[in-house]
Amino acid sequence: MLTRGACFVVVVCLALTAVVSAQRFGQQGGRRGGDRFFGPRMAAATPLDFDGSFHFCRLAYQGGSWATDWPAADYNFSIRLSELTKTWVGKDETGEPQPLIVRPTDDTLFQCPFTMLWQAERLRFSDADAAQMRQYLLKGGFLWSDDSWGTYAWENFAAEMAKVLPPPKYRFIDIPSNHAMLHTLYDIAKVPQIPSINFWRGSGGRTSEQGYDSAEVHFRGIFDDGGRLMVLSSHNTDIADGWEREGEDPRYFYTFSVESYAVAIDSLLYVMSH
Repeated sequence: MLTRGACFVVVVCLALTAVVSAQRFGQQGGRRGGDRFFGPRMAAATPLDFDGSFHFCRLAYQGGSWATDWPAADYNFSIRLSELTKTWVGKDETGEPQPLIVRPTDDTLFQCPFTMLWQAERLRFSDADAAQMRQYLLKGGFLWSDDSWGTYAWENFAAEMAKVLPPPKYRFIDIPSNHAMLHTLYDIAKVPQIPSINFWRGSGGRTSEQGYDSAEVHFRGIFDDGGRLMVLSSHNTDIADGWEREGEDPRYFYTFSVESYAVAIDSLLYVMSH
């Protein structure tokens, strides 16, 4: 089970090396989504997959879109995290990063202090899902929702999270640009609006995937009684596409990927140390 002590062990591994970070950040690299050698098994994690190192955990929810950006985003973020910090990232027997998949009712969820889901407009939590997610978050876990656009997506995510953390005790609040999370390692003046690479190319460089209905980026969170961030939503932006597609187009990389990694690494370091 996840405990604050277990989190501290991981946090100790997050000591930063600023010189290495400055040298490597902003250099295009990574891999393209869809290539065969991205293929970790598409199966839920088992207890044997955890060895005390950091694993990127993806939530496989009911609803159909949980595998968006998989597995390239998970792999590339794990690689960049190991390059830009001293985080001990878990690897498989071939030396590749080992991102993991967990379901809401899996006991292995409690081994993931950082968990992420995509496209919350299709998220569905059963009663059993909601009960275990509530226990996970209140016990010290963290969930980040990314790549959801427009009013319907937000309303659906808010409704599903209300099953887990009922209002009015728990509610989303906007996270301001001066919040410490956005200045943990990199100073982020404003959370960027990052479109999918296909939308960006096809639209001639636009960033709002649903026009006026997704024109403004919302960076919102739910905090516990002690002020710890439990849930994060980056809405009307696709932060993870900056990881998944970083190796496909230098223009896209330099326009979006550098900022996408800055937001993600700041967020991870903050929640793993607070």
